[in-house]
Amino acid sequence: GLRAEGRTAHWIAADLADRSALRAAADEVALRYGEPDIVVNAAGVNLRPPMGDLTDADWDRTMAVNLDAPYVLGQRFGPAMAARGWGRIINIASQQAIRAFGDSGAYGVSKAALSALTRSQAEAWSASGVCVNAVAPGFVHTPMNEAVFADPVRAGAMARRTMAGRNGELGDFAGIAVFLASGASGYVTGQTLFVDGGFSST
Repeated sequence: GLRAEGRTAHWIAADLADRSALRAAADEVALRYGEPDIVVNAAGVNLRPPMGDLTDADWDRTMAVNLDAPYVLGQRFGPAMAARGWGRIINIASQQAIRAFGDSGAYGVSKAALSALTRSQAEAWSASGVCVNAVAPGFVHTPMNEAVFADPVRAGAMARRTMAGRNGELGDFAGIAVFLASGASGYVTGQTLFVDGGFSST
C-alpha cells in the first residue's frame, strides 16, 4: 500500500449508497484534512441480472453508488474548488457508457449518466479552474470483473477485440490519472477518455 512506500495515507469509511452517511464522511474529510483539491469517484457496484429480473433494489443501489455518490461529492467539494480557483474531479465511467453489454441493465445506465454528469459538472465549474473528466477503462482484471478473467476463452476474446492485442493492466492508468489530476490537463474538461487499448474504436 501507500504507507509501505513511505507515503502518507488516511481513510474514512462510509456507505456510499447512504447519502447522509456520505455527506457526513465528506464533512469529516474536510474537517480532518482540509478541502480537497482532487476528488476521484472510483467506487462502484456492478449488479448484472437479466433486464427482466432486475429489481427496484438492484436499480436503486446501482444508481446510489455509481451516480448519486459522485453527484453528492461533487456538490460538496466542487463549489469550494471553484471558489479557490483550482480543482480536479475524476469520475470512473465504463465502456457501457456508450454501448450495451449483455445484462448491463442498471450498470450501463448509471455509467452513461455519469458521463453526462461529468459534462454538467465541467460546464458549471471549468471557467473557475475546476476540470472535470471521466476515465472509461477497457477490460482490466479487478474484483468487479473476476468472472470474465476466470474464463480464459472469454478473456482472450476480449483481448483480441483491442487494437493493442491485450487486456488492460492497472499500471496502464497511472499516466492518465496523474495527467488529469495535474495542471497539465488545464484545458481538458468535460471529456470521457477511453483507456482501453483501442477497444472502443473497433
